[in-house]
Amino acid sequence: MKTISIQKYFIFALILAVIILTGCAQNEVVAPCLTGHKYGFFGGLWHGFIAPFDFIAMLFNNEITMYAQNNNGGLYALGFLLGSGGWGFFGSKGATRVRRGKVNIQSERFDNAEIVE
Repeated sequence: MKTISIQKYFIFALILAVIILTGCAQNEVVAPCLTGHKYGFFGGLWHGFIAPFDFIAMLFNNEITMYAQNNNGGLYALGFLLGSGGWGFFGSKGATRVRRGKVNIQSERFDNAEIVE
């Protein structure tokens, strides 16, 4: 039977303490954010398109968020995913272009190749 070293117990206790202490962190009040217009699929699509700009602006201003808190759930998330280019639906073929050409045996250099039977 293997014994667990004291160091592993210490690491486990430290991780557990961090999880417990972060559970006591101050919660953000989101009730004012949840009133008014609820964003759906097209709102999520738009927010996905502008997500890179929102991220840059979010670094300098605490009032800007990338994801609308008052959304209708799955459709907003799907729109956000498609708008942000998730799963590569709107990805460019230029980034992953594969050279698809015919191989010309005459152009290849097989002059000194060894034939193995």
